[in-house]
This record gives sequence, C-alpha cells and structure tokens, in this order.
Amino acid sequence: MPSAPDRRMTPARTLVFAIASGLAIGNLYWAQPLIETIASSLHVSSSSAATLVTVTQVGYAIGIFLFVPLGDVLNRRRLIPLVLALSAAMLLGAALAPTFPVLLAALGGVGLTTVGAQLLVPLASELAEPDRRGRVVGAVASGILIGILLSRTISGFVADLLGWRAIYVMAAAAALTLAAVLRGVIPPLEPRDHVPYPRLLGSVFTTVASYRAAPPTLVLSAATFAVFSMFWTSTTYLLTAAPFSYSTSQIGLLGLAGLAGALAARRAGALHDRGWSVPATGAAIALLGLSLVAAWAASGSIIGLIVAVVVLDVATQHVLVLSQTRIFALPGSAHSRLNTGLVVSNFVGGAIGSAAAGPLWALGDWTAIMGASLAITIAGLAFWVVSRSRLADASPPDAPSHPRVEISKTSL
Repeated sequence: MPSAPDRRMTPARTLVFAIASGLAIGNLYWAQPLIETIASSLHVSSSSAATLVTVTQVGYAIGIFLFVPLGDVLNRRRLIPLVLALSAAMLLGAALAPTFPVLLAALGGVGLTTVGAQLLVPLASELAEPDRRGRVVGAVASGILIGILLSRTISGFVADLLGWRAIYVMAAAAALTLAAVLRGVIPPLEPRDHVPYPRLLGSVFTTVASYRAAPPTLVLSAATFAVFSMFWTSTTYLLTAAPFSYSTSQIGLLGLAGLAGALAARRAGALHDRGWSVPATGAAIALLGLSLVAAWAASGSIIGLIVAVVVLDVATQHVLVLSQTRIFALPGSAHSRLNTGLVVSNFVGGAIGSAAAGPLWALGDWTAIMGASLAITIAGLAFWVVSRSRLADASPPDAPSHPRVEISKTSL
C-alpha cells in the first residue's frame, strides 16, 4: 500500500474530482434546452420530447440506489472508471440514435450510469485529512452544482453551432478521458468487507435510520433542493412572459448568475471544519428565505432577479454542502450508503419541486411559486430549530447510550 501522503486529497486531486463530478452530473441536463430541436429532428411532439428529461432523471434515481452503495464494498479505483466508461457508451448511443425510442432508451441508460459524482464525493471525504474534510467536500460538491448550472448553457450553444448530437459525442469523449485520468488519480484503496448485494441495498435504509443526525439532515437537504428546483423550473415561465419575453438562449444565461453564487459558496465546508455546521445550516436556510423574498419583490426587474439568484445559490450550496459533509463526518464505513440516502432524498425533493412548479404557476404565477417556496423554507427553518441537538449528534450507531458527540472540528 502507498504511504499516507500518496492518499491525501491534494489540490490537484480535488480539482480532478470536482471536474469529473461536474461533467458527470451535467449529463442529466444536456437535453433540457434541446427539447424543441430534438422534437423537430426526430419528428415527435414537444411533449413527447420532454419525456427525455424525465426518463434521464428516473434512470439517475435508480442508478444512485443500485450503484452508489457498491462504493462501500467494491474497489472504487475500478468501479468509478467503469461507470464512467458505461456512461460514455450510453452517451454515444444517444448521439447515434436513429429514432426517438432509441434515444429515449439511451438517455435512460445515461441516467442509470451517470452516478460517478456520487461515488467521488464520499471517496474525497475519506481521503481528506480530518481538519480539511469540509473544504474538500465543498470543493467537489461545488463542481456538481456548477455542472448542473452550466450544462444547460453549454448544451444550447453547442447545439446552435454543431447540432444537438454533438453535445453527446463531446460528453462521451469527456467521460472516457476522465475514466482514464481517474484510474491514475485515485490511489490504491484498502479492501472492504464483502456484503451480499441484496443485503447491501436493504442496509441503505437501516444505515440512515441508525444515526440520529442522518434523518433530519436528509429532510433539510431535500426541502432545500425542492425549493431550488422549483425556483429554477419556474424562472423559465417568468422570463418567457412579459415584461421579459426572453429567448431560450437568454434564459440559459441566467445560469451564469447562479454560477457566481456557486463559486462564492465553494468553501462552505470550511464552516463545518470550524465546528459551525449546525448553526451555519440554520443561517443558510434563513438566507434562502430572504433570497426568495427578494426574488418575489423583483419579479419585474432582471437586475433584482440576478441578485436574488446569486444569494439563493449561495444559501442552497451552503445547506447542501454542510449536509453532505455532516453525513460524511459520521463514524463508520457506510458513507456511500449514507450518501445514497442523501442523494435519493434530494432527488425526491427536487422532483416534487419541479413537478409543482407548473400547477403553481397556473394557479397564481410567480406569487404562487414564491409563496410555496417560502412556506417550505419557513417549515425547514422551524424543523431545524427543533432538530438542532440531533443534527449535532455524531455518536456511532452501536453506542446509543454514549454521551452525545458534537459534529465539529474536534470530533472528526
């Protein structure tokens, strides 16, 4: 086995993990701005083409549940490049799809295999030195959020220049390149205990339930992501209507404002390293509420909306990074299973938020969207108040009678 320094999360290794995570998660969103273009190219309706996004996301949720727990038992130096190579094959299949059903199946496969980011984050946490864990997780998680925000903009511009199939060819090439790079960047890892696969999947639920801090962390993270998804889904409705009447490309540029927020919050994990994880989470939820009030008031001003977007993404990034870092600070070797619970709960929250945006807009436009988002945020803040002691409890699951261990720099 290599010496300890060879296993550290160096700045270069952290950067590679962040880039790989961002590109992996971006595969879920390439199709979003291309719905009309793909519909025209393959001679289907816009509503049929819109199912491409749904199928990709459903595939992702299934892939998270089926593959990410394997990170607790298999050699991730082999597993992560493998899933990237499988993702590249599915992306190439999407690029070459001659008919809509083939494209639908290929993108379902893309969602199923694009889980590399959620294998890399827990690995980064394990390799990081204890007093830098929050910073490292924050940097890699920022890569994920940046990938989400930039993918739509990149996809639209590439499609305008080279056609919609080109983005999938480029994504496949990037995935293969990263598979090779990560095979060299991920250090040799210690072998893990074997767990039968059915028992491994079932243990996702029991593992989450066995830690006092895990369930409330999942609830707060999912609620925040629900608000985030509802906001970004509904901005399309707002900006295509008067007084903005923006084109798809112009709407995509708003993602750059969100990128500024993600970059500003990339060091959110440092708050965890200083022992401020729980209070910083409450402050971030409160800041999220303020950003929603600002967005509500600025419904007719693009400058006001940009400011609100930056603040909203800063707040969201802080809650998500602190939640993930808190999960990885828990004792034991089941971090991939804990991360599976966190990501699946986030996906459920995000899916609910996105699905609610359309009916809420029909019910009361931007006011209904912001009212519902604020209600979720206020409920989340109230839940944080009553759950603070549980959020701060990092006791191992096999020691329920032990004194509470605070999640802080000194306990990692």
